[in-house]
Formats: sequence, C-alpha cells, structure tokens
Amino acid sequence: MVKGKKKSNEPSGKKITLKMAKNALKVTMDGKRSLDLSNMEIATFPKCILKLCDVDELDLSRNQLKKIPDTIDQFVKLRWLDLHSNHLEQIPASIGRLHNLYSLNLCNNHLTTPGLPHELGLLRNLGILNLGMNRIETLSPSMAALKELQELGLFNNLLTHLPKFLQNLPKLQKVNIRSNPIPTDDLEVDHIQRVECLYLVREECLCADCLKMCKKETERLEC
Repeated sequence: MVKGKKKSNEPSGKKITLKMAKNALKVTMDGKRSLDLSNMEIATFPKCILKLCDVDELDLSRNQLKKIPDTIDQFVKLRWLDLHSNHLEQIPASIGRLHNLYSLNLCNNHLTTPGLPHELGLLRNLGILNLGMNRIETLSPSMAALKELQELGLFNNLLTHLPKFLQNLPKLQKVNIRSNPIPTDDLEVDHIQRVECLYLVREECLCADCLKMCKKETERLEC
C-alpha cells in the first residue's frame, strides 16, 4: 500500500532561492541596492532574502503574499518598500523599526483597520504612504506622528471620515480619498474631506492673487 503524500500547510507558490534573489539584485542610478522580486507568484516570504537585508529598496509587489514576518525589521537600511497587490491582511508591528523608510506601498491588499499596527507612527522619515484599495475604515491616531509625510493614498477604502490630525501634518501635500463612503452632506465633515485630492502649500509659495483667493475661500468655509 502506497501512502499518499502529506499535505503541507504552506501556501503554494514559487520558491525563491538565494541564488535567484541575488540575480534579482540591482544597483540603481544613484547607487542604491535594489531587490526586485515583483510579479513572481511568491506565496510565502522568502527567508533567504534576509541574507540580503542590507538593501535600500525591496519590491515584493504583485505576488500572493498573505503575511510579512516580524523579521522584516532586519532590513534596517530600507528606504523603499513595495508590497502592493498581494493578499496581506495585516502588517507586523516590527515594521515600525524601519526608521529609514521613506516610501511604503501597501495598496491593493486585504488590509483592515486592525491590520495596520500603531507602530506605523514610528516611521518618522516616511514621506509617501499608499494605503489605497484596501478595507480600511479608520486611521490610527498614531499616524499623527508622521511629520515628514508628503503623500497619502487612501482611495478605494471604507472610510466615512478623515481624522483632523491630517490637517496638522506640516509637510503633507497630497491626499487621495477617491471612492470612499465619506458623506458630502455631513455637517460635521470638514471641507478637507469633500475633495478627491488635497494639495497643501505654504502661504509664502502663493502669489498675492492666489493667497487672497485662498483666504477668501477659507473665510467662507469657516462661516
């Protein structure tokens, strides 16, 4: 009698070896080391790439990943992390230890509000954060600490309001909130929430006519 093979709990997908990962390693025009493992049908985070944890950029987008391990914090030099278009339901708290991270793309996953750790607020150098195309209902108050944030993608989520702390982020220039159930006729909803894209500029960057027009519009909204 031939026994059947024991079923593995590991999700199916392409297995990445260290040799394959090394072949995917590139040096960018500005001298940064970039590891591109995008669109390779990867279902499980390849442990072997921890041996390449000194890279500046890591692209694991367009795969089948359901989980990112706590060991992601070993990529201490990482400035650019792309995880878009996977099957992620949560992000590990250890991501908050990637203090050099400037760009984080989590778009097009299965993330909900509980799946986003409070430790996101520890990414003090984060300039670009894309959370679009998920199932997020609210944003963590810890994100108020992202003082370097310039661009925030929130499109195609389940947001019914935006937190006021977004108005206090000093460098925030663009917020994309398209396709969210934010009520435009809700009197408690700030005018910032009624636009699809929000652009913030400092007064000194405006010409006299534009500054006058903006102040007039602000006075109208505050009435």
